[in-house]
Amino acid sequence: MCGITGIISFQKNDCNAAIRSMTQAQAHRGPDAEGYYNDGMVFLGHRRLSIIDLSADSNQPLPDVSGRYRLIFNGELYNYREVRSMLSDYPFQTAGDT
Repeated sequence: MCGITGIISFQKNDCNAAIRSMTQAQAHRGPDAEGYYNDGMVFLGHRRLSIIDLSADSNQPLPDVSGRYRLIFNGELYNYREVRSMLSDYPFQTAGDT
């Protein structure tokens, strides 16, 4: 099961050390990869346990195609292929369920 961390800071703070420490404390939940994102106010961390898509393409936080949004997901969508077929005009970037 993956590990997710996040900090929202309403003042411009450097929370990089804190988010890394929080995320690394969850290394046992996701030994396959770790990823980080921050925009100066939102700090996200993710520990990944690879199950469906084993490639690095599914490492998180995952940007959407516009680059505007970031997604962190913990779980498994069992019908993701069916959902993906209903969204056939969206340019998916991975072979995973995220």
